[in-house]
Amino acid sequence: MTYRTSHGVSLQHAGDGAAVHMATGARAIDPTVWRVVGTPLIAATRLGPLSGMGVAVKDLYAVAGQRVGAGNPTYLAEAPVQEHSAPAVQRLLDAGADVIGIAQTDEFAYSLAGANAHYGTPPNPRAPGRVPGGSSSGPASAVASTQATIGLGTDTAGSIRIPSAYQGLWGLRTTHGRISRDGVHPLSGSFDTVGWMTRDAQAMDAVTHAMLPDRDTATLSGEVAVCVLPSRMVDADVAEAFGRSCDMMRNAMTANGLARTHTWDELTLDADMFDGFLDIFSVVRGYEAWQANGGWVRGHFDAIAPDIAQRFRNDALIGETAYRRGLERLEQSRAMVRSLVGDRVLLMPTAATVAPTLTEQDDHDTAARTRKQTMRLTSLAGIGGLPALNMPIATAQGLPCGVCLIGPAGSDKALVAFGKELRRRLSA
Repeated sequence: MTYRTSHGVSLQHAGDGAAVHMATGARAIDPTVWRVVGTPLIAATRLGPLSGMGVAVKDLYAVAGQRVGAGNPTYLAEAPVQEHSAPAVQRLLDAGADVIGIAQTDEFAYSLAGANAHYGTPPNPRAPGRVPGGSSSGPASAVASTQATIGLGTDTAGSIRIPSAYQGLWGLRTTHGRISRDGVHPLSGSFDTVGWMTRDAQAMDAVTHAMLPDRDTATLSGEVAVCVLPSRMVDADVAEAFGRSCDMMRNAMTANGLARTHTWDELTLDADMFDGFLDIFSVVRGYEAWQANGGWVRGHFDAIAPDIAQRFRNDALIGETAYRRGLERLEQSRAMVRSLVGDRVLLMPTAATVAPTLTEQDDHDTAARTRKQTMRLTSLAGIGGLPALNMPIATAQGLPCGVCLIGPAGSDKALVAFGKELRRRLSA
């Protein structure tokens, strides 16, 4: 029995642990991308706006009849079979989408690279030989390779936005708390959000309306602010692509009459602010990551990749007093960021670099430096609990990168609509 995706890729499912092949039999489904696929795995509950779209679900979500593996085979083997799908998964099914399968994630969603020591590194179809970005790596690769139309993932410190930027996808991190995280394996409750990836703006808009049927609680004023960052925060090729794209956007707004309803300004941001955000992240996310996962991790350090295990060991040392102080700082900083954004759209580079090569990722110091550099940028929306949309662009050398559109809390649909209209006018 086969299941044909909306882009013509046919999948066959041979059962758990067995080989899974395309209908031609010529290529095996890549186990670095998929943990399990179906025919489909779960069919849509009814016809709807997403009918004909296949979903790759990150292996953190409860899917009825399946286990949650969280990117670790030992954890998977001990996990119970889920009786019900997570509300976010069910909402896609109720909107007409089919779940094709469960896609791989970085171990416990605790990385931004997309490399998994147990299952391998999913390919980056848009930049071969480079990492896919994580932790929603499997869903991103499935979408970029046209095996799925929708990649359902999560974003804590950039796990939707980074793979989207690295692979030329549209990716939305939703307003913190707007979509239920029930049935989603946690990393940090203060930052975890539901999000999704698509190849184009039209699909992004359709999924966003299906997932967020309620009205936005915030509107956009029409003011756009381009964030001006210290040069050391962004690599030169990405900075050039970002600047060039912003100039094109401004010109398109002027040429098409949008200048009458949209103002364009610059906002200079200081690197020290982002360093402060990272410090808050390290304390709050670290403490919460240990509270959520430490009970299992404590007895399974040998079953976890060394870099992930070390992060958990560091997290175990964070005391409650430091955490409480971190929460106070988070509350203060969240209010500051939301005031800074106001009712406008902020534009900034999504990631500080293009996707590192596989060789660069193997170098511990280089990988750590890239991770910290990019987390500085992603921290603004994370600290603010704000919606953030990656709009794909490319460097002069043709490598994928992204412009991140950040809006006020609760403006998710308006933000996507603005991004879609902006891309339409750029293409006119």
